[in-house]
Amino acid sequence: MKKVSTLWVLLSVASAAFITAVSTGGAGENVSPVYGVSLPEGYRNWRVITVAHEAGQNNDIRAILGNDIAYEAFRNRMLPFPDGSVIVRLAYEFKSSPENDAVFPAPQSFVAGAPTNVQISVKDSKRYSESDGWGYGQFENGIANPSVPLVNSCYTCHQKLDRSKDFVFSHYSP
Repeated sequence: MKKVSTLWVLLSVASAAFITAVSTGGAGENVSPVYGVSLPEGYRNWRVITVAHEAGQNNDIRAILGNDIAYEAFRNRMLPFPDGSVIVRLAYEFKSSPENDAVFPAPQSFVAGAPTNVQISVKDSKRYSESDGWGYGQFENGIANPSVPLVNSCYTCHQKLDRSKDFVFSHYSP
C-alpha cells in the first residue's frame, strides 16, 4: 500500500509541470482546436503500452505510447488515470507485405505503411472537466488538424466507454 501511495505522490508532482508543457499554447502555436493540446516533446521515445488494429474505414495499425505517468498507471492498473497522463497513438496504414509473404507458404504478413496521424489524449481533470478530464488532439504530418468537428468527435467516442476504464480504449499489454 505504501508503494502505491508514494507512486501517486510522485505522479502528482510530476503531472503539474507536464500538463502545462503539453496542454498550453499561445496564439500561432501548433495546438489542436477545442482543447489546445500540442505534440509533446520527445513522445516518439516513450514506452509502448500496446498496439491496436482498427479495421473498417480506418484500416490502420497503431502503436499506443505513454509518458511515464500514463505508462505506470497502465502497468499498475491505476484508475482513474492521474492528471499528467498523456497517451499517444501513432497510426499507420495497415498494409499487406508481398515481400514478406514471398517467404511464407500463404499471404499472411501485414506491416505498418505510411503514417496517417498522431492522436494525443491528455489527462487534466480541472482543465478538461467538461470532457471527463481528457483533452484531445490530432496531428497530420506534425501539424494540428484544425477541424473542430473532428477533434470534438474524439470525446464523443470516448464518452461511450465504461466510466470505470476512465474513457480509455487501450489496456496495458505486457
